[in-house]
Amino acid sequence: MTGEGAAFVAGRGVPGADGPGAARPFPWGPALLFCPADRPERYAKALERADAVILDLEDAVDPVRRADAREALVASDLDPSRVIVRVNPASSDDHAADLSALAATPYRAVMLPKAESAADLAALDRYDVIALCETAAGVLAAPTLARQRSVLALMWGAEDLVASLGGTSSRHADGTYRDVARHARSSVLLAAAAAGIHAVDTVHLDIADLAGLAAEAEDAVAVGFAATACIHPGQVETIRAAYRPDPDEVEAARALLAAAEEAGRGVFRYDGRMVDGPVLAHARAVLRRS
Repeated sequence: MTGEGAAFVAGRGVPGADGPGAARPFPWGPALLFCPADRPERYAKALERADAVILDLEDAVDPVRRADAREALVASDLDPSRVIVRVNPASSDDHAADLSALAATPYRAVMLPKAESAADLAALDRYDVIALCETAAGVLAAPTLARQRSVLALMWGAEDLVASLGGTSSRHADGTYRDVARHARSSVLLAAAAAGIHAVDTVHLDIADLAGLAAEAEDAVAVGFAATACIHPGQVETIRAAYRPDPDEVEAARALLAAAEEAGRGVFRYDGRMVDGPVLAHARAVLRRS
């Protein structure tokens, strides 16, 4: 493991004063764009448009083309600090072949889909891992997965989760998530924060619904997600805008922290409200995002 990713794994964040992952910043910006690994002509453009690209060997690739996708992955030449490779699940027939191809590349960030146990991560010690909790077993195992040394972040997935339950839809007719999906999202976020790592919010499948994406990304920021994954370049700027604090918000955070420095330790009154540790942590989170 090299570079920023190695530093990230070396010292786990301390939950508390500054939030999850405070001791090791998230390696990428907020918009993580999936790209089918069997479409190498799209690799560079996807990376140019997003903060990091997720080269997908799993769901985005027809099983009969996965060997071609692995060849394209090995032949690629992208900035390894901004590439994540989604391999196939540890239980699949493709997993070992994916890891063999991955070892022949400079890429050292991996997304493991359908992660359900520490044993699923056994072959990934050399990598920085985003463990994707997208089955009932995976969501329940999120606290265990989050504490594995190679795991730098957890992500959740709605559609595979509902499929694992025998259901048919993660959303109501108005586009809002059903309760079980909301519960899974919160559970994964809490497990990541408790372990001092980061959480990544799932994709918004309705590409044309930028208003819905904006609302979900704004909520992700508000509750502490580090990034949001997406499936189309047209979604990137909506995600970035949601995670980017506006200038007034940044100035207010700076003023509040300056007032805290002047007030010294303990609770104090500022601009008509009581300010304590959690309020200051919120302000520091705004400055980190800026």
